[in-house]
Amino acid sequence: MKYALRGITAEELSYSMNRIKVAPDTKFEIKPQFSRTIRRVQENDKIWFVTLEVKVESTEESPKPFNLKARLVGVFEAEDVNTDEDKQVLAISTTEIVYPYLRAAVSSLTANAFINPMILPVIPAGTMFPEDRGETSFNVPDALKN
Repeated sequence: MKYALRGITAEELSYSMNRIKVAPDTKFEIKPQFSRTIRRVQENDKIWFVTLEVKVESTEESPKPFNLKARLVGVFEAEDVNTDEDKQVLAISTTEIVYPYLRAAVSSLTANAFINPMILPVIPAGTMFPEDRGETSFNVPDALKN
């Protein structure tokens, strides 16, 4: 199997400040929520779209000083993706390529909002999503199942 990145686009970047009253020394627990979708183009089975998204949302139970959403789409050309193992390797590898761009977008978005930049952690791609954590068998991500 071989694959190549053909492009990355920002499908959505949004930031909004939440005006909440808190004590001056309040520390917020900001837990970003990640999601991923992977789709293959029907007209050209060599083209794959990998969408990574991160959200920070304020709720009444867990208030946050801001809401944030960043969604990037990587376009890949891949050949010889025939087995479940190939599909899992493609999912992990393409996630590993797109994730640093997502990290940079979030840092830039928050820095440009004149707050301390939010820097997402470095996460090994094979551990980011539960379906990628198979140890001995190959677990095909739901997004790749036909």
